[in-house]
Amino acid sequence: MSTDRWVWYIEWSTPRDAHLFAVERVVYRGESKYQKIEIMDLAEVGRALILDGKIQSTLSDEKAYHESLVHPPLIAHGAPRRVLILGGGEGATLREVLRYRSLEEAVMVDLDEKVIEACRTYLPEMSMGSFNDPRSKLIISDARKYLEEAEDIYDAIVIDLVDPMEGGAAQLLYTEEFYRLVKKHLNPGGIMVTQATSPSFTLDVFTTIHNTISQVFEKTSAYATFIRSFDGLWGFVTGSDSISPAELSAEEVDSRISSLLEGELEYYDGTTHTGLFSLPKPIRKALEKEERVARDNNPVYMPI
Repeated sequence: MSTDRWVWYIEWSTPRDAHLFAVERVVYRGESKYQKIEIMDLAEVGRALILDGKIQSTLSDEKAYHESLVHPPLIAHGAPRRVLILGGGEGATLREVLRYRSLEEAVMVDLDEKVIEACRTYLPEMSMGSFNDPRSKLIISDARKYLEEAEDIYDAIVIDLVDPMEGGAAQLLYTEEFYRLVKKHLNPGGIMVTQATSPSFTLDVFTTIHNTISQVFEKTSAYATFIRSFDGLWGFVTGSDSISPAELSAEEVDSRISSLLEGELEYYDGTTHTGLFSLPKPIRKALEKEERVARDNNPVYMPI
């Protein structure tokens, strides 16, 4: 089949590596004071949220991302009552947090109200009414500013921010100083998790984020899953002084899903959990060898 009739969306992963999708329709284009916002229907992966030229999520595989981000740490905690979400503009992270029967309040702090508005209008399948849940509280603010000024304490903190780009809004949200702020807002026995970029394309960024979090917490867990729209593995890291999702068996995970959650998950279960934490040997070796620590005066950046 000829490709001549297609307009192509090209996303650069590194300065020498890119992937592309045929654009079926541009649904929305806008710009906030923080970033360029696009929502497009892309061939093969469906409707996509794109910020500053980077795919954030697509309808075809967002559950692989959001269920992997949220459930390993919250399942490990066991009974989260108060959860803080930093970022997560689509509302899908909030949707997954709200599944927990123990939950009393989910506070979502996001910098860009225009992203939230665009997603609520053009990607309502992501949030599925989560912003209207009486347990939800939305705060429009910078994540770091919120942590510096607020006094609230949480059982879990889920960090679903854009990648650390030089000069970007999140460049100081992957540093040791930031994670120490996060820890101050966790209850004893609490746990945090962050998206941690791609072990496929930016292994050094992934391992640096993991090593940075290990300077702050007694227990860290690194894991990853394949995301079709990202064309590679995507990584996550948890931090806690007492909880490690990696220590849970498949049977324990399935039992906790049944007892703790409302509704059926599409992606995550005990078998998937075991796979998430079964990282390939080269990634495990890179994690073991990593010595770099991201700090405010020397942050870690994506290459492009």
